[in-house]
Amino acid sequence: MRPLDGLLVLDFSQYLSGPSATLRLADLGARVIKIEKPGGDDCRQVYLSDCVLDAESTLFHAINRDKESLCVDLKQPDQREALNTLIARADILVCNFRPGVMQRLGLSYSQVNAINPRIVYGEISGYGPTGPWVNRPGQDLLLQAVSGLTTLSGNRDDGPVAMGVPVADIYTGAQLVQGILAAIFEREFTGLGSLVQISMLEAMMDFQFEPLTIALTDPSQRIERAGNHGAHALVAGAYGLYESSDGWLAISMGRISDLARLLECSALEPFTDQKLAFTARDDIKLVLAAHLKTASTQHWLSLLEPADIWCAEVLDWPQLMAHEGFKALDMLQSLPLGSGHMTTSRCPIRIDDELLWGKTAAPRVDQHGQALRQEFNLRALT
Repeated sequence: MRPLDGLLVLDFSQYLSGPSATLRLADLGARVIKIEKPGGDDCRQVYLSDCVLDAESTLFHAINRDKESLCVDLKQPDQREALNTLIARADILVCNFRPGVMQRLGLSYSQVNAINPRIVYGEISGYGPTGPWVNRPGQDLLLQAVSGLTTLSGNRDDGPVAMGVPVADIYTGAQLVQGILAAIFEREFTGLGSLVQISMLEAMMDFQFEPLTIALTDPSQRIERAGNHGAHALVAGAYGLYESSDGWLAISMGRISDLARLLECSALEPFTDQKLAFTARDDIKLVLAAHLKTASTQHWLSLLEPADIWCAEVLDWPQLMAHEGFKALDMLQSLPLGSGHMTTSRCPIRIDDELLWGKTAAPRVDQHGQALRQEFNLRALT
């Protein structure tokens, strides 16, 4: 038994932001029916690499496990009308088309709410429901660029630096899940559903609430990246990633005086006054970078970790997955797929100390169509 067992989700979303939200709902026990156009979600053929699973995009399989697939031609009035039977039974509907598309299909919140007043309707847009940007494409890189996020990573002279994962998509999806769960909770008291809306731009501004609040409170302060070894635009001192003689080391929090003593780095001693931690940040980092190259990562960790200096070895995925610290989490799962299997991450949430494992890989196009048409009496969809 999982917390959302018994809830029925209709997933009209495509690509990543919406499907990442419905994936988490599925992880938590909801039954998710992916409504696909004839031929399937375009994401099935979006190849971000040449890694293919069961003749389809690995990206699609990564975010659509534990869902059912039902093909519907929403442009056909009879098929659109047949969906009303399914909508009337659903608890949650999720979509991420540009504003106006669902209304043209007869599936706007007001139209769906007239069929099922208890439904919670989750909607993701790129830039909100109104305004001059309303019709812009809500794509991850574009939102990282527009929101200012690319000015916070890397070094000062690097120019804009995008994060290496689709953070705008995934964070927006996670925020939508929070809103949906709050609306489901409210429905227990009111008996009525809600319209839950989030735009990727609003999500990205929330993602940056810490530096944004500082900038709004004191416009004279510049949120500026370090000149070298940049890792966090707001953090002073040594904070960053450094090369050792055989790898890389991350140093988070630590007073310069402690680092100078523990690392036996006399060149840091002129910077031990805490007032210099930010004003001399670039100089501190350069001194530390030169010193740390003289010995191995494990040597430095052996000096810093016993003194409770926050630090860590920089690992790539093979190194991480070979480590006992990762193995203890039991984070990977294997799901049957076609004649083989797929290995992916599991849901990171634990409930009552139980891990939430997936059950099925992403569905084939309309894989569950026949069974769903029979279960919900959707004759027009045959």
